[in-house]
Amino acid sequence: MSRRALTLMVAGFLTLALGVVGTLVPVPYVVLSPGPTENTIGEVKGKPVISITGRETYPTEGGLRLVTVAYQGGPGSRIDLFTALRGWLDPTIAVVPEETIFPPATTAEQVEEQNTQEMTNSQDDATAAALTELKIPFTSVITVAGTEKGLPAHGKFTQGDEIVSVDGVPGTDRETISGTVRKHKAGEQVTFVVKRGGKEMTLTVPTAAAKDGTPIVGITMAITYRFPFSVNINVGDVGGPSAGMMFSLGIMDKLTPGAMTGGKSVAGTGTITPDGEVGPIGGIQQKMVGARKAGATFFLTPAKNCAEALGAVPDGLRLVKVETLHGAVQALDAVRTGSGALPACSAG
Repeated sequence: MSRRALTLMVAGFLTLALGVVGTLVPVPYVVLSPGPTENTIGEVKGKPVISITGRETYPTEGGLRLVTVAYQGGPGSRIDLFTALRGWLDPTIAVVPEETIFPPATTAEQVEEQNTQEMTNSQDDATAAALTELKIPFTSVITVAGTEKGLPAHGKFTQGDEIVSVDGVPGTDRETISGTVRKHKAGEQVTFVVKRGGKEMTLTVPTAAAKDGTPIVGITMAITYRFPFSVNINVGDVGGPSAGMMFSLGIMDKLTPGAMTGGKSVAGTGTITPDGEVGPIGGIQQKMVGARKAGATFFLTPAKNCAEALGAVPDGLRLVKVETLHGAVQALDAVRTGSGALPACSAG
């Protein structure tokens, strides 16, 4: 073999080796793919997704499926370039920069913890929305979720304290409480009445100035609901707030006679507020693919996700635009009866 041929062969081998090694280099991207779906009126591992005790429930049929997104990558488990390239070539998969899923200086464990907390909050909000739609009364209170070290409230307030009033103003919601604190100048005293262990007590703390100068005391607040019966939701490892609307519909289906879908398979996604407003979510394209694979023929789509969803609708799946829980219920009525117009997604 001539020296030239040998040189070309070695160069070619090195180029190939470098190319192979290059594809195995970790890259700061995350692969999003269709995740599992769960029927909110069905079971997961032999246990009902939604269990209601203390209130009469009714048998139902069909499917009200929540949909999820699975991901690969992230801090500590980055994907390689080959995996990213393969994802870019698959229309059912999205490859996004790592920071869109994991904010800077955030670990995978912290994101998982946040998703778990958001799921818990979503379940409570979903129950509140369902009962509001069904006109079943319940109460809610504002509680202390935590305090920030270095600020006046730390060490005085305890997690779970119920905020009864601030400066004599009833603590009916977080906005009222925050607004009352903001009426003070930095350093002025604020008087809270809280309920701890069933007993009321008065706590007086000064305000401090936040970075933007806003008066604060350093309390993180949460809403705690008191429902007239127990609603438990079991979804395994699913996290995040995007199943809120489907939880609400599942709860309503169990609390009312008949099947809301008429036995049809309906999937959907969307956050929910206690007053029934449906909000947008991420990963809509992957969720639609998962819904269709699970056999859904209708997909309840948050109005603000419609434009994005229209470009990638799987064959056999019909998008139904929803803005509120009430609107979703009306859409299911039309699906069940086969009469009435369904609100369709549009690009506008």
